[in-house]
Amino acid sequence: MKRLLPGVLLACFLALPATALAQRGQGWSVLAGETLGRGNTAFHGQIGWPGISLGVLHGGSERFDIGGKFNFNWGREGWVRYTDPGIKLQAWMRLQLIQERNFSLALTFQPGPFFYFDEYDTDVGLALPLGLVVGIPAGSAVMVNLGLDVPFHVYFGEGIGPVFPILVGGGLEYFVNRQLGVTFNVRLGPAVIPDFDDTEFTLEALFGVAYRF
Repeated sequence: MKRLLPGVLLACFLALPATALAQRGQGWSVLAGETLGRGNTAFHGQIGWPGISLGVLHGGSERFDIGGKFNFNWGREGWVRYTDPGIKLQAWMRLQLIQERNFSLALTFQPGPFFYFDEYDTDVGLALPLGLVVGIPAGSAVMVNLGLDVPFHVYFGEGIGPVFPILVGGGLEYFVNRQLGVTFNVRLGPAVIPDFDDTEFTLEALFGVAYRF
């Protein structure tokens, strides 16, 4: 089932009529390639796997957003086999690379420290996740996104070491009005752990609410 999610999202996109794709949505997004616009600010709260995320994003220019996130996770960096609790503090940056009428493309970067608490110790590390996301407006009320994320992170000291996840997926934003949106985002794929010569299946599936001030 998990492997079918990206294909289902892509099939839904391909099924959309061309007339719907020609519309520009609400002109902003928190998940896709459409930035907030200079001077605008948005709050975005999400819940699901691997946890809860609360973020604020501000439009520093027409093509660049900057902000921050606080995450409380019950899944260790999305690994489906581990339920260690932890917290992560992240900067939140998004640079729009391409803006056309029917799609937009952005680069995301969300660096920050994390702390996971297992039964015997506290694991400390640094996340340096990069991503590319395409936004496709599907009518005035829906924004579709398709993305490739590489949420690289490294654990300090003895233990896990560097981790190289490669995640793909998509999501939707449904705009209730010009300020309020309901979101769903999913990414999945392998996380390669060289020091253990191992791979962990990684999943991020989050429902949320976004509000632009």
